[in-house]
Amino acid sequence: MDAPGATEAADNASQANSEHETSIPQSTNESSDEHYRDDRPTPTEDGQDNNGDEESTEDGKEEGEGEEENDDSEEDEDDEEPRLKYAYLTKHLGSVYRNGDATSSFITAGDKMVIGTHNGNIHVLSLPLLQSLRVYHAHSASVTSISVSPFPPPLPTFKPEPLSRASTFTEDQLPNRSSSSSASIRGQPRSQQATLPATPSNSIYIATSSIDGNVCVSSLVDPRDVILRNFGRPVQAVALSPEYKSDRTFLSGGRAGDLILTTGGRVGASSNSTTMGGAAAAASSWLGSIGLGTNNGKDTVLHSGEGSISVIRWSLSGKYITWVNEEGIKIMRSNLYLDSADLDLAWKRVGHIDRPNLPGWEEMAGVWKARAEWIDEGSLDNLNDPVPGLDASHENPKSPQSATAKETIEKLIVGWGGTVWVINVYPDRPNKNIRDHKLGSVEVSTVLRTDCVISGISLYTPRLIMVLAHIEAEDDALEQRSKHGVLRPGTHRRQRGLEPELRIIDIESKEELSADTLSVSRYESLTSSDYHMCILPSWKTSVPITQRGTLGAIGNGLWDATMYPARLFSSAGSIRSTTSSGDRRSSRAADTISSRRLFNDEPLPKELQDVAGATGSRIFIQSPFDCVASLKRDLTDRLAWLDARGKYEEAWKLVDEHPEAAGSANQLNDNVSETLTKQSSLGDFFADDQSSITTTGRVVNSAADQEKRRIGELWVEQLVKQEKWTEAAEICAIVVNTAPRWEHWAWRFIDNKKLDEISPYIPTHLHPPLSSAIYDTILLHYVPQDRRRLEELVDSWPSDLFDANNVGKAIEKQLQSEFIVPDSEDWRTLMKCLAKLYLVGGHYHEALRCYIRLQDADTVMSLIREHRLLDAVSDDIPAFILIRVTKEQLKSAPIPELEEATAEPIKVLVSEAYTGIVRPETVVTQLQAKNCLLYLYFYLRALWRGESLPHEATKPRRGRGARVRDAASKLAADEGKALIDHFADTAVELFADYDRPLLMEFLQTSTAYSFETASSICETRRYTPELIYLLSKMGQTKRALNLILSDLKDVSKAISFAKSQDDPDLWEDLLDYSMDKPRFIHGLLVEAGTAIDPIKLVRRIPSGLEIEGLREGLTRMIREHDLQASISQGAAKVLQSEVAVGMDQLRKGQKRGIKFNIVEDEEKEDTNAQDDSKSDAETVKSARPSKSSAGRCAGCQSLFHPNEQEILVGFACGHIFHLSHVHPEPAPGTDENSSGTHTPMPFPRTPTFDESSLSASRTVGPKVTTARLLRDRIGDRCRICAMAKEIEAIDDDSEEMETTG
Repeated sequence: MDAPGATEAADNASQANSEHETSIPQSTNESSDEHYRDDRPTPTEDGQDNNGDEESTEDGKEEGEGEEENDDSEEDEDDEEPRLKYAYLTKHLGSVYRNGDATSSFITAGDKMVIGTHNGNIHVLSLPLLQSLRVYHAHSASVTSISVSPFPPPLPTFKPEPLSRASTFTEDQLPNRSSSSSASIRGQPRSQQATLPATPSNSIYIATSSIDGNVCVSSLVDPRDVILRNFGRPVQAVALSPEYKSDRTFLSGGRAGDLILTTGGRVGASSNSTTMGGAAAAASSWLGSIGLGTNNGKDTVLHSGEGSISVIRWSLSGKYITWVNEEGIKIMRSNLYLDSADLDLAWKRVGHIDRPNLPGWEEMAGVWKARAEWIDEGSLDNLNDPVPGLDASHENPKSPQSATAKETIEKLIVGWGGTVWVINVYPDRPNKNIRDHKLGSVEVSTVLRTDCVISGISLYTPRLIMVLAHIEAEDDALEQRSKHGVLRPGTHRRQRGLEPELRIIDIESKEELSADTLSVSRYESLTSSDYHMCILPSWKTSVPITQRGTLGAIGNGLWDATMYPARLFSSAGSIRSTTSSGDRRSSRAADTISSRRLFNDEPLPKELQDVAGATGSRIFIQSPFDCVASLKRDLTDRLAWLDARGKYEEAWKLVDEHPEAAGSANQLNDNVSETLTKQSSLGDFFADDQSSITTTGRVVNSAADQEKRRIGELWVEQLVKQEKWTEAAEICAIVVNTAPRWEHWAWRFIDNKKLDEISPYIPTHLHPPLSSAIYDTILLHYVPQDRRRLEELVDSWPSDLFDANNVGKAIEKQLQSEFIVPDSEDWRTLMKCLAKLYLVGGHYHEALRCYIRLQDADTVMSLIREHRLLDAVSDDIPAFILIRVTKEQLKSAPIPELEEATAEPIKVLVSEAYTGIVRPETVVTQLQAKNCLLYLYFYLRALWRGESLPHEATKPRRGRGARVRDAASKLAADEGKALIDHFADTAVELFADYDRPLLMEFLQTSTAYSFETASSICETRRYTPELIYLLSKMGQTKRALNLILSDLKDVSKAISFAKSQDDPDLWEDLLDYSMDKPRFIHGLLVEAGTAIDPIKLVRRIPSGLEIEGLREGLTRMIREHDLQASISQGAAKVLQSEVAVGMDQLRKGQKRGIKFNIVEDEEKEDTNAQDDSKSDAETVKSARPSKSSAGRCAGCQSLFHPNEQEILVGFACGHIFHLSHVHPEPAPGTDENSSGTHTPMPFPRTPTFDESSLSASRTVGPKVTTARLLRDRIGDRCRICAMAKEIEAIDDDSEEMETTG
C-alpha cells in the first residue's frame, strides 16, 4: 500500500519482455588470466559419503575429461590478455578487521570510503591512501546500508590541507564491541576525537542503517551534529536527501516493508520513529507539530505493503528516488526542485517495473538483495585510447538518444537476482497518468538475464555493464545420505558459494566480454548479500597546469596525478593477477598504515600505488573479510603481460609507440624517494613544483630505450632459437643499435654460416663502428661464392669500414684463377670491384686501366675530370674521343648521334686546352692525321663557343651570380676564340662543310683567317651571302652588289647593302640596273626612303613602263620625305627654343651682380701676413665645402678695401678674385705650355679703378677693349670650381675601379 496522498501510476513502466530480455551465456573465457582463479582444493563437508565403485569410476572419468578440458581452456586463456588488474587492500585495513570484526556494507564517494561493520562500527577512510579520518560506533548490530549527502560530494582542492597527527586514528583509538561506550553515539558520552577541517569535500553527512532498527545520520566534520532514530524493525536501506544539510530529510525502509520519509529530528539525541505507534510517540508527534514539546522529527510512510525493501537510491539530480521491494522496482518524484505550480507532484510515483515472473522468484525475491545505481554518464570511462583491455569496438560513446536530441535522461541500472534492468527516466516528458505536468516518464531500455546472483552492478562505460556475480556450487544430490547409506529426507544444507566473479557485459551485443574470478577469504560461507561493489570515477579538475606542479601536469587531477608516483615506485612490470590472487597470506596481515604517516618513514605501499596511479574508474569490491580494487590496465601492465608470454614483437612495438609504457628508471625512483622523505603530506607531494616535467620526460625516454633494447634482444634470441634467421636479421636491424651488441649478433650469425641472412642488415653508420674483421670476413666470403653480392656490398659499404688492400689482393688472386674467363660476367664483376677498391686505396691510374678494360666510359670520364688524368691518354686523342662510339656507330650513325656520343670527351679536351695540359695543336694534329675531320669540327666549334670552363665555377658573391657566370662564359669564349686563331683557315673550311650559320658568325667575328682563302672556299661552295660579306670587306663593293642583283635577285638586300656602304656610285649602279625592272623600281620607291633623291629616282623611270604599286610607292616615299622634313623642322624649333632659354640664362647671370663686403676701417688683419703663394690644393680644400668668405680674394685670401686699385673679378659661383689672382702664377722653372690647362693671355697692364672709371665716362671703345682683354685673361670659368670638379671626377673613377676589381 502507498502512503496517504501518494498515487500510483496507472500504467506500469515497460516490463521485461522478450524484446529486452536476453540471457547472458557463460563466457567460454571465464577467467582472463590463470592467476585469477584459486587452485586450492575445494573443502568437503563432514558426513558426506562417496560410496559405490561405479559412481567413483564415473566421477574419475569425468574428472579426467574435465582436467583435459581445463588444460585446453587454460592454454586459450593464456593467449587472451586480461582486461583489468586487481589490488588487494585487505592488509591496509587492519583497523577495520580488528577484534574479528567484518564489513557488512560500504560506499565510496569522492575521496572518501565509508565502511560499516557487523559490530556496528563506521570507518571513514581517505582515498587513495586509506588513512583513517574518523571511526565511531553507530549501531549495536550489523550495518546494512550507507548513504552520503551530498552525493557525489564536492571534490577536494588540489592541495588539501595536511591532516594533523591528532586527526589520524590509531589502533588504540578504534572502539571495539566491549568498549562501545567510549566511542558510541547512541546516547552515551563519546571519547574526545579531533575534528576534520571543514572543507567542502569533508562537509558531508553519513547515514547508516542497521538490523538493530536504528538509522544514524552524522556529520563528518562535527561529531555533535548527529541524529539516531529508532524504527523498531530492522532497517535494510537508507538514503539521505541531496539537500540534507538544509531539509534534514532521509528515506528508509526494511523488513517492515514501509518506505518512510523522515524530516527533522533533534540533533544530538536518540528518538523513536512516529511510525512505531504508542501514545507517547503520537503525543510527541502531535505536540511537536503544534510547536509544543521537543521537535523529534516527523515520519511519513510513502509506500508499504509489498514486502521488505532492500535498497533505496536518490537520483543524482535529486528529483527522483527508486526503491526495490519484493514486488518490483519503484520510481517516485521527490519534493526537490519543483516549481510552485507543481508542488502537488511531490512523492508521486512515476512508474514501476514488476519482478520477473520466473521460477524461484516467489521464494527468493525477499532473500536476494537488489543493487541499484543512478549513473552519471559524464563520468564514465571511454575506452577509445591506446591502453589495452576492453576492445574499443565495444565502445560507442554516442548513444542513439544523445545523437538524435539533447534530451535530459537520468539513467538507472538495477541488478536483482540474476536480472539486470537499464532504465531511462525522462524528466521533461509527461507521465501517462498526469499529462498536464512534466512528472517524468520511465522507460526500460534493456533487460538482461545472467546465470548468477548479482551482488553489485554499475555502468563501466556507456555501453558496458560491470557486474559482481555470486555463483553457488551445483550439488549432485539434494539430500544428504546417512552414514549407513540411508536417505534422510528433509535434511537440507546451505548451498556452498564459489569465488565471486567480476564480469563485463556489452549491453548491445549481450556478450560477456570478461569474467575474472576474485580470490576472497571464506567465500564458501558467503552469500550474495555479503558482497558489495562501488565504482569511483576518476577525478577531473580544471586546475591550471602552472598550479598543479609536475605530477598534476601529468594527469587530470589528484587521482590522475597519482599515476606518476605509482610509476615512480613500481618497476616495468604491472601488478598482475598473480600478485593479486597469490598474495592471500599477506592480504590477511594485521599490519596497517592508518597509524603512521606514509611519507615520513617508508615509501607508498605497492597496492596503494596501483590504486592511486590507475587511470580511469576504480572498482572497489568488499566482502566481509577482504577489500579488492579493480583497476583499468595501463600500458605498463600490457607490456608486462606481453613480456611474460614471450610476445616480444608486440611488446617492442608497444614501447616504441608509447614510451611511457616502459615505466621509469631506478634513478628516478631514488630521486623521488628522497623527495618524499622531505614532504609531509600527499597534497605537498602532488603540489611539489621542484620536479621538472622535462626531466621526467627524459627519464621516461631513457627507460623506454632501455626496455626496447632488452625486449629487442629477447625477440632476436627467440627467433634464433626458432631457426628463423632471416627474420632475426631483419629484427636486429630494427632493435639493436649499439656496436657491442651488433658485434655479438654478427659473430653469432657468422659462426652459424648465416652470412647471407645478416649481410644486408650489417650497420654502416654506427659510432663507434663495428670491428673491420666482421666486414672483411663477409667480403672475403663472397669473393669466391657470390660475386654479384660482393659488388653490392662494395658499392654500399663505406670504404673506411674494411681493409681494401686485403680484399683487393683476394680479388686479384681470383682473377688469375683459371676458372675466371675474361670478358665473362664474373670477370667483369670482379674487375669492377677491383677498380673500386683501387679507387679507395688512391691508385687512380690502376683504376683507370681497369675501367678502360671494362670500356666504362662514364667512370673513365669521371676519373679524368676529377683527378686530371687526361695526360695519361694524350697519346691517342682520337681513341679517347671515340670512347663512347661503337664500331657500328662509326659506320652508320648520323651526325647528331655522333655529336652526342663525343660531347663529353670534347668538353674535357676543351677544358684541358684552357689549362694547357693538352694543347689544341696536339688535338688538331692527331685528328688531322687520323682524318677525323668531323670530330675536329666538334672540337673547334667547342673551342669557339667556349663550351667548357677552365676551372670549376666558384660560387658567385652576393647576388652577382648571373653577371659572374655570364662574364666567365664570355671570358671562356674569348679565350677559345684566341686559341682557334692558329687554325682559322681550317676552321673556315670545316664550318663551311658542317655548320654554315657558324661560318658566317666566324667570318664576321674573327680576323685571323685569310680573306682570299675564305673567298675561294665560299666561291667554290657557292655561298653567296658569305662571299658578298667577304667582297665588301675586301673593297669589291660593286662585285658584291652584282652578286646580290644577279645571284640573289634580292632588291631589299641590295638597297640595304647600298645604304650600309653609303657610296653614290653603288646607288648609280643600282638605279641603272633597276630602271628596266618594275619590281626593283617598286622596291626602291618603298624601301630607299630618304637615302636617294626622290625626284632623281622618278625622273629616271622610263616612260610607259608599267610598275605595279607605283602609286603606293610614290605615296610612301613622299610621306617619308614629308615626315623627315617635319622632324627636321621640329628639331630646329626645339633647338631654337633651347638656345633662346640658354642665352637668357647666360645674360641674366652676366648681368647679376655679386655682393661682397669690404673692410671699413684700417685695422691690420693677421691674415694679411699669410703667404700669398698658398698652394692651389689648399685653396681648393678650403673652398670646396662652401663659398669663399665674404670680402676676401679667393686667390690671396686678403680683405677687400674701399680704395682697391686693382680690378676685381666675380664669378657666378660666388668666388671673387683680384684680376692678378684669377689664375695662379706658374712655379719657377715650370713650362707654362706643358700644363694641361689653357693659360690666358697676360694682361699688359692692370688698370686702376680711377682709370677705368674715367675711361668709362667718356667713350665705349675703351670699355670694349678692356672687356676683350679681361676675357682673354679670365678664361672660361672659375679655377677653384673647375679644380673641385676634376677632383670629384677622379674620386668617382677610383671608386668605380675598386668596385669593378
